[in-house]
Amino acid sequence: QSQLVESGGGLVQPGGSLRLSCAASGFSLDFYVIGWFRQAPGKEREGVLCITRGGNVADYGDSVQGRFTASRNDNKNTVYLQMNNPQPQDTAIYYCAARSRCSDFTEGAYDYWGQGAQVTVSS
Repeated sequence: QSQLVESGGGLVQPGGSLRLSCAASGFSLDFYVIGWFRQAPGKEREGVLCITRGGNVADYGDSVQGRFTASRNDNKNTVYLQMNNPQPQDTAIYYCAARSRCSDFTEGAYDYWGQGAQVTVSS
């Protein structure tokens, strides 16, 4: 069964840091880019960023540029979202999703989705 599984969520203080992981099983991430999305309470899901197969980060959402970044370890079939200086407005469920190329955050273009990881930013 092909799936993505996020981990590493939890409670983080404003100004701290947190790293989420997105591990793939049943398929190789070598052929996929990974988009990170988030959904805050009462809001629609929005795109955060996309990391290309070469490890470049593209398509930052406006609210996280300069604070969030991503990396990947294809040997571990895992992609990471590094959240630096998170703020309370970053509180959300974070999802990773796989598709063939970074283009936009059209959700229907992604082939695989994780179940989500809760991130709460609070002092």
